[in-house]
Amino acid sequence: MSALLARIAALLGGDARADRVVPPSGATAWLTLFTAAAMAFLAVFALALALATGRLADRWSGALAATATVRISAPAEQMAVQTRRVLDILAVTPGVASARALDPAETQRLLEPWFGPGLPVDSLPIPQLIEVSETPEGIDPEGLRLRLVAEAPGALLDDHRRWRRPLVAAADRIRMLGLLSLLLIGGATAAMITLAARAALAANDRVIRVLRLIGARDAYIARAFVRRFTLRAVVGAVAGTAAGMVAVALLPAAADEGGFLTGLGFQGMGWLWPLAIPPLAGIVAFWATRVAALGELRKVQ
Repeated sequence: MSALLARIAALLGGDARADRVVPPSGATAWLTLFTAAAMAFLAVFALALALATGRLADRWSGALAATATVRISAPAEQMAVQTRRVLDILAVTPGVASARALDPAETQRLLEPWFGPGLPVDSLPIPQLIEVSETPEGIDPEGLRLRLVAEAPGALLDDHRRWRRPLVAAADRIRMLGLLSLLLIGGATAAMITLAARAALAANDRVIRVLRLIGARDAYIARAFVRRFTLRAVVGAVAGTAAGMVAVALLPAAADEGGFLTGLGFQGMGWLWPLAIPPLAGIVAFWATRVAALGELRKVQ
């Protein structure tokens, strides 16, 4: 542990003479800062998307898993009889915790997002909906469907499985894409920093030769590049992460009216996750610069 702390202290403290090898400004400096900031900004959104879709999958799965709907399509004069019969069947069905018929006002609220307010529900041949709440054990959907067909021909059971599975699968895939995006962002950051480090090494070829002539070792020279580029990446990542968190905070909050398009930000302790991006950017920059520097120094004779 003490050796690790000593290395970190050496990296942060640096060496003023060795630091002169790396240009403090110029194209490579701005490229490193901009790349780290841009990638950190994108990483915040990828992380927010991955966490939000995970919450969405859990919400969809939980909301639809314990409910079912019975839809009754029958002539107006038979609707009340059919509804009463279905409710009697559900009352004695194992796995059904409760069942109730939706009144016209509730049906109108369900249809309002598609047809607007003021829909004349009473004068339209709209099916009667019965909301079914299941126990943790659940119902036997096939057995219940067969009983409904035999005793209430106008009733149709929808246990929401055909809706739940593709929605949850889609949310899980989006979450995986978000995590894959984080890996790609890390790889792109490493590649860009590697190119910047190689460019800086090539630009300082003569200085490196002089340092070697006076006895400087490759590890001493590489340490200067590693320190400078790592600090640049951390500074850029901090700026990009802060900008990303502000942008995510400005996204619309979760709302039933917005559905999937709202609530894509962080929630609760989730706001701590982006704070890991700058340290991770520093680790990526450290190893990318170290490998690039040592590799390029071997080529300089």
